[in-house]
Amino acid sequence: MGPLKKITHNCHKATFLIEKKLIGRITLREEIELKIHLFGCSICRVYQHQTKKIAEMVRQLFSDALNTEKHLDETFKKDLQDRIEDELDKN
Repeated sequence: MGPLKKITHNCHKATFLIEKKLIGRITLREEIELKIHLFGCSICRVYQHQTKKIAEMVRQLFSDALNTEKHLDETFKKDLQDRIEDELDKN
């Protein structure tokens, strides 16, 4: 199999390169191979689009989680305080 056929028929490598590109950098050769593959493979184009969306959503989720303060419900805090005091009174 020629080198061009290896590139155009290798979805496994294409998905690997898509993931690698999201995490960091890929080489110029890898970028060219990926572009050639994506030109002819609609399934991997869809995979690339979905993977980018998922990565964006996960980043947003973690960003939102880090930027919001967590507070305990007042009823829960009161109940917890009462339980602690009950335990201290037993001793």
